[in-house]
Amino acid sequence: MTTSNTTPGDVDPAVREELSRLRDSIDNIDAAVVHMLAERFKCTQQVGRLKALHRLPPADPAREARQIDRLRVLAESAKLDPGFAEKFLNFIIGEVIRHHERIAGDTANAAAPAAD
Repeated sequence: MTTSNTTPGDVDPAVREELSRLRDSIDNIDAAVVHMLAERFKCTQQVGRLKALHRLPPADPAREARQIDRLRVLAESAKLDPGFAEKFLNFIIGEVIRHHERIAGDTANAAAPAAD
């Protein structure tokens, strides 16, 4: 974090207004990202249930590699650091796999015969 020699009262009102406008845009984008992630996870939950029902593994390394390659290309075309995009997708993939493992476990437990 950086420090400044100016106090908030010393900042030009036009600069304060521009900061506020930009921060409002950032807040809106953050909200959109959260909603998009929620939609993505709704889809991946369905994938997890389908995999569990058909006893498919929670992870699909070939698909994950294709997605990472695809996202890196998209990031480059969007002028975003591809390394950052890959880290972000790896984090999401890790969460998805954890969800799929939990769904698989829940499905297996529900299908197991009850002990007498």
